[in-house]
Amino acid sequence: MKKPISIIIVEDHFDYRDTLELLLGNMPEFEIAGSFNSAEQALRELESNQSQPDPEIILLDLNLPGMSGIEFIPWCQKYSPKSKILVLSQSNRESDVLRAIQKGADGYLLKSSTMHVIAEGLKAVSSGGAILDPNLASFILNELKAKAPQITVSGADITKRELDVLTLIADGHSQKEIGDQLAITKYTVTDHLKSIYAKLGVKNAPQAVAVAYRHGLFKEDGDRDG
Repeated sequence: MKKPISIIIVEDHFDYRDTLELLLGNMPEFEIAGSFNSAEQALRELESNQSQPDPEIILLDLNLPGMSGIEFIPWCQKYSPKSKILVLSQSNRESDVLRAIQKGADGYLLKSSTMHVIAEGLKAVSSGGAILDPNLASFILNELKAKAPQITVSGADITKRELDVLTLIADGHSQKEIGDQLAITKYTVTDHLKSIYAKLGVKNAPQAVAVAYRHGLFKEDGDRDG
């Protein structure tokens, strides 16, 4: 049986946090490893459990008392570097979404999302994909393209296989799905992504896709295979 995805929840609204714990905790795909009402409380837990495996995903609200979710993201990366970060927020402000992704969040969903969408987002992020709320995705991708790091990138820097992986990430596929399509293991996909991030000077999949678009690394949609 596949090991469940371990999650910690950082959410200050008790009723919503309780709902997430109850519904996600009753799904066999997930395991609630911790639940906190502030970033400071979660940070203390991460600091004190350095000998324990990192949770796979930190499900993070942005509008928290004290330290904000945006401020918390770099601390997550310091004390729980293997964890993915999925923001779940009421805020649909483009500035909040951009800042979260630029800080290193692996996805951003609105609290208006159904539990099915949240569960699918968690699974996508766990598998190495990226998830953006569809109500925000178009604007955010355009903004990320415009604000992508000013670096020199050429097709020669990215291998054909790396471009195949990045194209499938841009199309919304998980690492497992990419591995299946390219007949490689998901661990090889992970290695390719690490290489891509290093070459493009980015932290996560949304940023990598944005930089690739900015520098014309993708074929036009009509020219893509399939």
